Amino acid sequence: MLDGHLLVDAHMHVARLPTLKLAWRQWAQDFGDGAALDRVYDADGTARPEGLSALLDAEGVDHALLMSEYSPKATGIQPIEHLLPLVKHDPRRVHPIANLNPHLHFPIADELYRQLAFGAVALKLHPVHAGFAADDRALYPAYEVCRSEGVPVVVHCGTSTFPGSTNAFADPILLDAVLRDFPGLNVVLAHGGRGWWYDAAAFLALAHDNVWIELSGLPPRRLPEYYARHDWARLTRRFIFGTDWPGVPGIGRNARAVAALCPDEETAGLVLGGNALGVYRLQEAPA
Repeated sequence: MLDGHLLVDAHMHVARLPTLKLAWRQWAQDFGDGAALDRVYDADGTARPEGLSALLDAEGVDHALLMSEYSPKATGIQPIEHLLPLVKHDPRRVHPIANLNPHLHFPIADELYRQLAFGAVALKLHPVHAGFAADDRALYPAYEVCRSEGVPVVVHCGTSTFPGSTNAFADPILLDAVLRDFPGLNVVLAHGGRGWWYDAAAFLALAHDNVWIELSGLPPRRLPEYYARHDWARLTRRFIFGTDWPGVPGIGRNARAVAALCPDEETAGLVLGGNALGVYRLQEAPA
């Protein structure tokens, strides 16, 4: 708990560092908390389960959602299997998120079922790093699995400076056909349209009760500026808190800054944890 609110960090990267390209490791050092990285990782770049749990304790995190990624062109391979020791150590709090790349995975539905069997609470797609459009029909079997199983889909909707990225694929409008063809599918817009698409992300979230804006990678103090053209009180109720750790100086610090922007305590509770509980089907609080 953080200041009386359940806290869910819905976007964390706790990959083995040797599997990642230099640009990713440099990003973590430049924008993250170096002391926290030292506490979590051992000398060979592997996250220590007890180190991660200690970090989550210190930051007041009740649930942590960890990203896997299969993007060899931009960041490297972060297989879901590398997350399993962290999940095993703290299973009621630490949850993996599956990742698919249609250039690597076929049949795509079979690979999704394989990763869901590890306990994944969502599917993450990273069109920008992996080089595909979110409305690519090759992804439709995976969307149907998620729709039928009640699994949310997290889609990277924001610019990336990593070499090998294709930023045109970050446009949220590419999800318009997906939302039409898979009614009821929960879609989470990671990074909230960062770059050139804040208005598009906000429009989708306000127009669809199954679309959410996830705040990872966005400086809290600038959120009102980014979404100035929209009803702030309505839009904040569509937010899901996430940090993009380790690219953040502190989880609790960011959470308090986001809560301070909310119009009331009820909305703050939804943003910090309540919305994520429903979307990702998490238990109220770990024992």
